This record gives sequence, structure tokens and C-alpha cells, in this order.
Amino acid sequence: MAIDYTKRTPAATPTPPAASPVSLSKVTLTKSAPSVSLSKQGSAGGTLRVNLNWNARPEGAGGGFLKRKSGGIDLDLACLYEYHDGSKGVVQALGNSFRDRHTYGPDPICWLDGDDRSGTNSGGENLFVNLANVAGIKRILVFAFIYEGVANWAAADGVVTLYPASGPEIEVRLDEHNPRSPMCGIAMLENVGGELTVRREITYVKGHPDLDKAFGWGLRWAAGRK
Repeated sequence: MAIDYTKRTPAATPTPPAASPVSLSKVTLTKSAPSVSLSKQGSAGGTLRVNLNWNARPEGAGGGFLKRKSGGIDLDLACLYEYHDGSKGVVQALGNSFRDRHTYGPDPICWLDGDDRSGTNSGGENLFVNLANVAGIKRILVFAFIYEGVANWAAADGVVTLYPASGPEIEVRLDEHNPRSPMCGIAMLENVGGELTVRREITYVKGHPDLDKAFGWGLRWAAGRK
């Protein structure tokens, strides 16, 4: 039966049932809801900032959040990239590979703002992706690895947050911990038919070759240092 709202006075308007709280400022990707479309929410443009934050001095080791000293945990943020021009590689502090290489011009599509090992940067580490050339992007895998310290992901309590130029931020927590694997594939940005999506991965592996194999990147790896 339809309701005739034209005959209803304001005093008689029923109070709608309380809705579940929905954050318009943040989307959290989970195992049950693992992906979101940047294109559909109008966020596939400008510069995307990917931030990694974690507890660097867990379990009463002294210091506070992101205070990296001897005995603490030093995480590195990085990504594997593959573009439609055939370019593929890694962006990471290890080996001083702070930006990508491609044929689209002199400016990078993916780059790091640096590697903070002093503990003075309370904002964690940041990876940037220029989404002005979305058509050139095939896929980008955001990952992190424990460069120093015990591979204790549970104590590190890491979280990666993607900040688009517009639209809600996207959060991926580094949960489902594996203490025997110091590296974690966190999130995949993928361009499928012109639609750019972000998908939660949370895949723990022992090193770069294992990460490469898990996601079929096809790179050749050698030992590196920073």
C-alpha cells in the first residue's frame, strides 16, 4: 500500500529507523569486502598518496609510535609496477630505486618520498602514484617488508592508507599475521577496461622472489642494500 505524503503534516511524519553508521571519509577493505573502484567513486585522478604507518617500538621496548631505535622494527613501503608500455619494475628504498622508469615522459608515475630510518617522521612512509595517466597503468602492487627487527607483524600493527586527491581514504590493515614471513603484499591497484580498482591482498611471503612468483610479475632479482 502506498503512502500519500501530500496529506501528511510535519508533526505526523514518522521517525526513520536508525541506520548503521557509514563513514563517508574512509573505506576499510576487509576479507569480506576486499575491493573498491576509484573510477566509480570519482577518485581516479590527481596524485594518490599511499601511507604506511606502524608501531616501531612494540611490547614496552621504549620510545613511542614511529620511534625507531636499536631493537625496534623498521618497515619499508614499496611497490611493484607494470605499465601498458611494457615497463615493469620495483620502487623501493632498497637499491635506491625511489622512482619508476617508463616511456610516457620524464616524470614518474610511482615514486617514494624517501626512507625515514631516524624515527623523526611521525607520518610514516609515503608512496605517490600520479593518476593523471591512468590509461598507462596496468597494475601496481603495494607491499611492505621488515628491513630491521624481528618479523613480528602483530606487534608492528601496520596499516596502509590510500589518500586519493578526491573521495574517501581507503584503509588496509596488515592483519592475518605470519611471523615467519617478513614481507607482505598489501594492495593491488589494477586498471581493467579503463576502470581503476584497489583490491586488498594481504599475502605474506619470505622475500622479493616469492612476492614476484605469487603475483606473476616476471622480474629477475639480485641482492640489494641501502
